[in-house]
Amino acid sequence: QVQLVESGGGLVQPGGSLRLSCAASGSIFGIDAMGWYRQAPGKQRELVARVTISGSTNYVDSVKGRFTISRDSAKKTVYLQMNSLNPEDTAVYYCNLAIRLRLMDQPDDYWGQGTQVTVSS
Repeated sequence: QVQLVESGGGLVQPGGSLRLSCAASGSIFGIDAMGWYRQAPGKQRELVARVTISGSTNYVDSVKGRFTISRDSAKKTVYLQMNSLNPEDTAVYYCNLAIRLRLMDQPDDYWGQGTQVTVSS
């Protein structure tokens, strides 16, 4: 059974920084793309950042230059470094991993439990 555990959320003042982590555990053959999504109250969930197995990254325009996604494949962990946070970044952040349980499997999407990020003075 695969489990994803997120950590690192919290309350931060505008201009501050947070680092989110998401670690996968269980019987996993490999992880393809890793990403972070967020959902603010009354809004749809949106992709914030994504990193492929080769290390290519993409970001939603609103976080470019402020957020950095990275992965440690050996640790089955994805990170999101968030700098220059502003109140519009307030949301529940979810990690999403495309996981293969066996060599010939197609990857399936797994989600973390979500972690609250609140940016407020």
